[in-house]
Amino acid sequence: MRIQLAQNYGFCFGVKRAIKIAEENINAATYGPLIHNSKEIARLDKDYQVGLVEDFTTFESGDKAIVRTHGIVKDELAALHEAGVDVVDATCPYVTKPQEICQEMSEAGYDVIIFGDEAHPEIKGVKSYATHGARVVTEVDELKSMKFKEKIALVAQTTRKVEDYMAIATYLIPRYKEVRVFNTICNATFENQEAVDKISREADVMIIIGGKNSSNTKQLASISKENCTNTYHIEDETELEDSWFDNKNFCGISAGASTPDWIIQNVVDAIQKSVN
Repeated sequence: MRIQLAQNYGFCFGVKRAIKIAEENINAATYGPLIHNSKEIARLDKDYQVGLVEDFTTFESGDKAIVRTHGIVKDELAALHEAGVDVVDATCPYVTKPQEICQEMSEAGYDVIIFGDEAHPEIKGVKSYATHGARVVTEVDELKSMKFKEKIALVAQTTRKVEDYMAIATYLIPRYKEVRVFNTICNATFENQEAVDKISREADVMIIIGGKNSSNTKQLASISKENCTNTYHIEDETELEDSWFDNKNFCGISAGASTPDWIIQNVVDAIQKSVN
């Protein structure tokens, strides 16, 4: 059986940057998971003593807090600074951009619409920067019961499907006087999605590696499944099942932006061992 990795996969710029920041700040703690990969978080804890704190109020003056790649709520960031916490910001620049857009557009009198998952930490943070509020939607149908001003600003979660974002924009543009659409989907997200779409059209079985709570990994799995019904989303090699590869000729592999190379290699090695 042929085993092939997608042309683009794995760690994106923002994650690489955040991991480097964490490794340079020994004995610090991240507020919330630095990235959506529990194995890599455990490695940082073990090798660099970078812990994980879920409640920002437990940080005290002099503590070092690393802000996760997805960013945090504006008021929480301000509270950390006011408490005398040494804040190290590892928010991905691609996430910082929609935060800035939301604040600027909201202050300029635009209704802000965010395309994404309202429960996701990135969107919680982005929404908090809209000084006059913002509404979060996941699909076009949700817009049909909503009323907006004549001026709308539209941003997207960095890891969403481009096609789905365009559907939102296409619905809004003919219905309102002014719709400003900001391309806030990360380049790496687009490239990874394009690559998984291509390889999954040829593969007999697809393995998508990444955290089960990782938005961008779930998007990759969704795209892959549209083309290859034998698509499996796993976090590491322990979840692989030999039966997945029975009578298969081509196994394609992709990985989410928070998936480290060492996990990907472990999966590749395990598949090779299984089929040989």
